[in-house]
Amino acid sequence: MTFHEFGFHSRLLDGLDAMGFSKATPIQEQAIPVILNKQDLIACAQTGTGKTAAYVLPILNNIVSKENSTLNTVIIAPTRELAQQIDQQIEGFSYFLGVSSIAIYGGGDGATWDQQKRAMEGGVDIIIATPGRLIAQMAMGTIKFDKVEHLVLDEADRMLDMGFYEDIIRIIKELPQKRQTLLFSATMPPKIRALATRILNSPQEINIAISKPAEGILQQAYVVYNEQKEKLIDALLKDKSFNSVIIFASTKENVKKLDRNLHKLGIQSKSIHSDLEQIEREHILREFKNKQLNVLIGTDVLSRGIDVEGIDLVINYDVPPDPEDYIHRIGRTARAATTGTAITFINDLDQRKFFRIESMIGKDIPKITLPPELGEGPVYSPETRKSEPRGNKGGGNKKNFRRKPFRGKKGGKPA
Repeated sequence: MTFHEFGFHSRLLDGLDAMGFSKATPIQEQAIPVILNKQDLIACAQTGTGKTAAYVLPILNNIVSKENSTLNTVIIAPTRELAQQIDQQIEGFSYFLGVSSIAIYGGGDGATWDQQKRAMEGGVDIIIATPGRLIAQMAMGTIKFDKVEHLVLDEADRMLDMGFYEDIIRIIKELPQKRQTLLFSATMPPKIRALATRILNSPQEINIAISKPAEGILQQAYVVYNEQKEKLIDALLKDKSFNSVIIFASTKENVKKLDRNLHKLGIQSKSIHSDLEQIEREHILREFKNKQLNVLIGTDVLSRGIDVEGIDLVINYDVPPDPEDYIHRIGRTARAATTGTAITFINDLDQRKFFRIESMIGKDIPKITLPPELGEGPVYSPETRKSEPRGNKGGGNKKNFRRKPFRGKKGGKPA
């Protein structure tokens, strides 16, 4: 289905044509008619499916048909990176429309706060905000919600995971009861269902490829000891076919330590984490998007807040704590119908976590043999690795073990 079939305003179509958008994705094809029909919507779609355009385009179509410019739409997102990304897409789509938007987020300096405040006082059509910063601006009395027609919750599951439930409810209480509410989430756990029941009015529901990685992702894993991980990264990146790489670690401390150690190996990487000033984070992301930086290191927050095409390789330095985080991490590659590779490092303690990931996605991910110069790693045997005593590579003195040493197949050949 093409975008010309939705009955969009001609100026909105001009913007889509200028950006090279012609055919709608499945989530856009199903969601846009519902939103144009003024119905509430709860949509479950995996990352990289085009969900932002699915709600932005019909909202822009509604705004451009109005004569008065006032705050029309509130979009709430979990992270500043996602808020900026949504704002950038709106700016592109509305190039010929004269629709204004601003991203409201924390982490900046006083000038950023003043800029956000002035923009809202001067009038803006769409605000895209993180919950905490929006509440702070509300407390200043700079926002008038009385004319709001659309509320969008993007990545609602992530916002609840981050503890924003009460903030979301507080914001919603200030909005007109007569509005259209759109809830987008990558997963649909009971807490999301409960939120939807509370804030949506007879919603339509759409489910697109729930909790499954994109087909274009080649998934692989290495079973390693911790001391082998950085040398393995070095070996993998010697393959010059990987020009754009994201490495995910589970903690800020691991991110910073890994960045330092990769530099010692001669790998020109940069890390992005909450200790950096906002202007530094934006500069690093811009370098990565412009292909001036080849290797970017971050935590799971980055997995939800970055939208860059052409990422060749995602490396999970640590197995993510939740299977859904695995989907989001590896979804940074193979976007927009492209292909990519996702490699996960599994140490002794992470084997059962990775087994849960394999169970959720319904497939065994190939375990690749380590390069000979790194030596052997542990055997992948997750069903028995519940409370192994810690030891050195071989587990120390085998007499200290309650079970027999593990035996099993090491895995196949690298792809």
